[in-house]
Amino acid sequence: MSANKLDHNSNKALYLQIKDVLVKRIQDGVWGEQTLIPTERELMKEFDVSRTTIRQAISVLVQIGLLEKTQGRGTFVKPQRLVGSLGRLKGFAEEVVEKGQIPQSKLIRTEFSDMLFTEKSMLAVKEDQPILLIERIRFADDMPIALERTCWPYNIGSILMQYDLNAARYYEILENHNIYLHKASEKIYAINATQDEADLLGIRPGEAMLEMNRLSFGMNNHPIEYTKTKYRSDQYHYDIELNR
Repeated sequence: MSANKLDHNSNKALYLQIKDVLVKRIQDGVWGEQTLIPTERELMKEFDVSRTTIRQAISVLVQIGLLEKTQGRGTFVKPQRLVGSLGRLKGFAEEVVEKGQIPQSKLIRTEFSDMLFTEKSMLAVKEDQPILLIERIRFADDMPIALERTCWPYNIGSILMQYDLNAARYYEILENHNIYLHKASEKIYAINATQDEADLLGIRPGEAMLEMNRLSFGMNNHPIEYTKTKYRSDQYHYDIELNR
C-alpha cells in the first residue's frame, strides 16, 4: 500500500493503518523471518507521515512479537512462536493471523456421536441427543502446532457440517449465523506427547505439550463448545497479563 492509500478521514489512527500494512507484508512473505525492514526515514517517506507515527506502528508490532529491534542494526521480522492470551476469547486462526502467519487445518475425523457422555454432560446435552465431534491438526503456515478436538451440540454441528472443515473458522461461521460466544472457561495442563500425537505433530514421543480444555458459552450462557487442544510447547505458549 502506498501513502496515498492511507485513509486520512478514517476513525482508525494512521499508525494503526500502517501497522496493518506491515502485518500484511509479513503475512504475504514480502518480509520473511530475520528480514531487516526499511528504516524509519524510508517508511516516513513511503507513507508521508511523521517519525512519531512510524514509531507508534513499529512499537505495536514489537509488543505483539512480530518485530524485534536490535541496537545498532535495525528492526527485524522476528521468528514466530505462537502466543495465546488468557484474557481474550479467540480462536486458533485469529491467534495465528495476529502473528502474521497463515492458519491452516487438516481434518482427521468428524462424526455425530451418541456415545460421548462426558462431552454431552459438559455441553448440557440430553443423553438421547448426538453431538458433533471434529478432530483436526492445526498449522501456522506449514508448521503443525496443535491437535484440536471440538464437540458441539447437534444444532450447531449441523451448521458447521455445511462447510469445508479443513478451512473452517468456527467462530466466524457461527457469527455469520447470528450465534455469538459470550464467555469461556479454560483449564491448562502439562502433558507429554503419545506416540500417535507425536507422529501427527512431527515431534518425539514423550515431548512436553500443553493441553487446553475450553468450555464456551453463548449469549444465553448455555454451553455451545467443548474443545480440547494439545499444543507443541516448543511452538506455543500462553501470555497472561496481571494487574494490581
